[in-house]
Amino acid sequence: MKRREFIQRSAVTAAAMVSFPGLGNTAKVEGKLGLQLYTLRDSIFQAPKEILRQVSEFGYRELETFGYKDGKIFGMPFGEFNKCAEDLGMKIMSGHYGLDQAAGDAWEAAVSDAKAIDQKYMVVPYLAEGDRQNIDDYKKVCEQLNKAGEACAKQGIRFGYHNHAFEFEDMDGQKPFDLMLKELDPKYVGMEMDIYWVVRAGADPVEYFAKYPGRFEQWHVKDMSKNNPDDNADVGTGSIDYKAIFKEAKKSGMKHWYVEQESYPADPMSSVGASAKYLKSL
Repeated sequence: MKRREFIQRSAVTAAAMVSFPGLGNTAKVEGKLGLQLYTLRDSIFQAPKEILRQVSEFGYRELETFGYKDGKIFGMPFGEFNKCAEDLGMKIMSGHYGLDQAAGDAWEAAVSDAKAIDQKYMVVPYLAEGDRQNIDDYKKVCEQLNKAGEACAKQGIRFGYHNHAFEFEDMDGQKPFDLMLKELDPKYVGMEMDIYWVVRAGADPVEYFAKYPGRFEQWHVKDMSKNNPDDNADVGTGSIDYKAIFKEAKKSGMKHWYVEQESYPADPMSSVGASAKYLKSL
């Protein structure tokens, strides 16, 4: 490694270590800036190495991927993409995988590839509408998730489920999200809470932390536009009080968190930079 590269990388790494003092009398929340690369879905397939470089310069140190299939991601062999991230001082901590992938030989291969790069988490991020028509469908999904989580556990990988807003819509007198928290075995399945979607559904993340302490091991940190709740905002500029939410991180069981945006006030990369700047300032 050249001296200038070493100095630049060391400076970025130091900047990436985020602490949150002054958030109350609970334990100080510390963590590395994380990014779900879906935020940059419109550009990462065209220039994955350049996108990684820009992300690293903002101070992001942990990455969550999406789009893995048959040993490749973003058009690159999975191991090669991981090497690019590592060379920039970043780690692929987690990845999103479709429910249709989470079974059989294809799942075993995906788990093996994740294990090979020391990826710690594999997460199902979404349920297609056809997989969630009624409460019995959710129970079947939970059975499948528990089995997938058991396969991950055998390889030392933690499995998880990521929510949207539909899990909070009343169905047969129940909230599917609450049902899932009861049906999913905490031994095999952790929860990745998308805080925006919980708030958008009219629920309170902190109340869920209190009701199900320790279950929400990963978070998606995205903000809500003050003008239109259907739109995302750069973190720190919207209506979600992240200072109050981070105060309860220990109770939630949070170990890693990732900035994610699905819509933007300007362009995606600008939002990635703005959110990093805000989170490092807390």
